[in-house]
Amino acid sequence: MIENRLKAERPRLVTEKATKGKRDDKAAKDRSSRQEKNKASNTGRKMGRKPDSGEKSSDQKKGPKKEQRAGGKGNWGNDSQKPKYDTGRNRASGGNSNLQSREGIKVDRQPVRKNTSACPVFLRCGGCQLLDMPYEKQLKIKQTKLEELLKPYCKVQPIIGMKDPFHYRNKVHAVFDHDKKGNPVSGVYEANTHRVVPVESCLIEDQKADEIIGTIRGMLKSFKIKTYDEDTGYGLLRHVLIRRGFTTGEIMVVLVTASPVFPSKNNFVRALREKHPEITTIVQNVNGRDTSMVLGDRENVLYGKGYIEDILCGFRFRISSKSFYQVNPVQTEVLYRKAMELAALKGKETVIDAYCGIGTIGIVASQEAGQVIGVELNRDAVRDAAQNAKINGIKNVQFYCNDAGAFMSRMADNGEHADVVFMDPPRSGSTEEFIQAVVKMKPEKVVYVSCGPDTLARDLAVFRKMGYEAKAAWGVDMFPGTEHVETVVLLSKLKPDDYVKVDLNLDELDATSAETKATYQEIKDYVQKENGLKVSSLYISQVKRKCGIIERSNYNLPKSETAKQPQCPPEKEAAIYKALQHFAMV
Repeated sequence: MIENRLKAERPRLVTEKATKGKRDDKAAKDRSSRQEKNKASNTGRKMGRKPDSGEKSSDQKKGPKKEQRAGGKGNWGNDSQKPKYDTGRNRASGGNSNLQSREGIKVDRQPVRKNTSACPVFLRCGGCQLLDMPYEKQLKIKQTKLEELLKPYCKVQPIIGMKDPFHYRNKVHAVFDHDKKGNPVSGVYEANTHRVVPVESCLIEDQKADEIIGTIRGMLKSFKIKTYDEDTGYGLLRHVLIRRGFTTGEIMVVLVTASPVFPSKNNFVRALREKHPEITTIVQNVNGRDTSMVLGDRENVLYGKGYIEDILCGFRFRISSKSFYQVNPVQTEVLYRKAMELAALKGKETVIDAYCGIGTIGIVASQEAGQVIGVELNRDAVRDAAQNAKINGIKNVQFYCNDAGAFMSRMADNGEHADVVFMDPPRSGSTEEFIQAVVKMKPEKVVYVSCGPDTLARDLAVFRKMGYEAKAAWGVDMFPGTEHVETVVLLSKLKPDDYVKVDLNLDELDATSAETKATYQEIKDYVQKENGLKVSSLYISQVKRKCGIIERSNYNLPKSETAKQPQCPPEKEAAIYKALQHFAMV
């Protein structure tokens, strides 16, 4: 079925592929023209000419922005996360092969990746790194990635994929710009740049949202609305954000402008509603700052109630322009049901929903828990969360605007306790301070929902160090076509009952036999060889003690109870544990 969908998309998008080539030619001419102008401008400055009124000097221009990525759907936090392919342009020489042959510069060319996807801007956009692969292969790649990262901590269950992995995004963002002739264009930033790639339709975005964005783009000239220019700071329309409730059908249009002054806004809104009567609210968001952030702080409701509602897991949620709400509602229900299954609530537990956002997880958990406490630092999200609880008639949920880690620490200091903690941090993961606060609450279970497998592995190592062991992990494919994957992990507190009781005859078994299976030096050598890490005897002793291996009296213990002792870092702890397994000591 998926292959048939791809075949069906190709005829619809073939025109875009032809148009893309023309746009590339125009872009090349534009770059050449700009280079000539810059050369003339720089020459004038060297001769002492001052910039004309309204012209920016070279130190005022936003050149660096052209080399960095501010948005779009594919946003890699570091070089290791970027797609391991080139689009044909040689980065070392800026694509100038004549320079190489003239000056004898030797440059290693990376293999060119051909566009075999149905998307005409697949290689330029960079948002959907796996879109040219069959869906089953995408899932296999993500499963392998999860297994490699989480193998030291728990078993990874088979990933849960989508039945129809297309047009799943309920939130669509378009950047607005203009071409050389001043014609408005909209799309996404090209990977790692601020160049706008024109996009007519996207295989992972909601189709109605793409249609509305195209309508807005077509209306700009007749209303004499200029798109914003990052280099000059002139123009009005910067971005358009569309949010749609897949269950309710409600649609929000957010027009992000550089100024609060919106000429003919009433007529514009009326014309847009005539073309798309399905729109339920239109909001003007004002972002006049020189920033890569899409949304500003000020908002004016131009039509409707200023928010939309959607239904998730049987509950109704209010969603504003700035609310965090999962972009794939179909898979979100799968993810939340798995999280509730792992929590196994009985109806009397005290539950904490950390990083609660608009309260989705906490409200879903409320029907099976005794009391739910949601904590979130974003004030707008907390306001929406409280409203969502009221909409659904839920009485056993309370939401607080606070730092979740500090909030839990104060609860623990006051002698309060939680049975289950749900945590759904951003892609950057959690912090050691936050995890310490979770541990202070002494929950029996922690359900960790993660959108970053790398930071999840890091945090699981910290949890292990603090006495919580990951039991199993499930990948849920929330982002088909991309390299991203959501993961839910169950962690449980280690207790004496978790260890197997064995009767030993000390006359037949030397109590220190486990220790004598490998010397400290042998363990150090193994870790150095397998992981490239140097570990101390102190670190080995700490890990052995955690594993229940009895050390000699006072061996590597601090001299006093108040003495500070360096603790083994998580990555070294994992490497030492692996060595102990190798020597059959655990």
